[in-house]
Amino acid sequence: MTAAAPAAAGDATSGGLPFRLVATDLDGTLLRSDGSVSPRTRDALAAATEAGAAHLVVTGRAVPWTRHILDDLGYRGLAVCGQGAQVYDAGEHRLLTSVTLDRRLAGVALAKIEAETGPLYLAASRDGLDGDVLVGPGYALTGSLPGTPFTDASDLWSAPLNKIYIQHPTLTDDELADVARRAAGGFVSVTMAGAGIVELLPLGLSKATGLSLAARRLGVKAADTIAFGDMPNDIPMFAWSARGVAMANAHESLKAVADEVTASNEDDGIAAVLERLLA
Repeated sequence: MTAAAPAAAGDATSGGLPFRLVATDLDGTLLRSDGSVSPRTRDALAAATEAGAAHLVVTGRAVPWTRHILDDLGYRGLAVCGQGAQVYDAGEHRLLTSVTLDRRLAGVALAKIEAETGPLYLAASRDGLDGDVLVGPGYALTGSLPGTPFTDASDLWSAPLNKIYIQHPTLTDDELADVARRAAGGFVSVTMAGAGIVELLPLGLSKATGLSLAARRLGVKAADTIAFGDMPNDIPMFAWSARGVAMANAHESLKAVADEVTASNEDDGIAAVLERLLA
């Protein structure tokens, strides 16, 4: 999955694909539930890059939770990680840009949210190529992702952070995200990236932030971009791109703003769209 150099500015790809950049989320979109990418999807992305388009991974995962996946996929292009906070060169294993959370504002935001919800379960992603994910008491990590337990709240604030994860014992993810936005939306951005994954981000940050930075490095514009995703955190990416394609398994809020709904991540939804466009 080496990203090809995009076609000349203002042109469709040489193979007739009407987009010069294919931006794909990872979990629930490019990856199947077992963490793999199907041969059909690999072939479709290869055909798109051979036609002159660039493939760009845009994920909510920070770099430490992403780079092993990219290495396993043989991906060598740029990747947008951490909900847009990080632009990562997978071929050189180098972090190109990184945006950190104002920890003072984040502390105020948490206090305002907990005033509405009661105590939250917390985790936090530290900045950098090797930044730990700190996991507090009660917080449930999804899947087998690695985390470093903490019990002293001061540990949460002792180094620069990209984001804070919050969970609640009774509120649903949608309910928690809604409360967090109402209580603290003036201090942090709030997004939902998956089941059990509600995040507090630097104010104004979204996947569109990192996508626009990476696209500029590739010499590609929003009008040249098709984006694939499955969760509410992909809404800004869809708004920035010329075309947004939601997976069949996507959250209803993303389907509502998508230009198209394709098959699920398990049924090669990305490939189905790219094959049609290339044909």
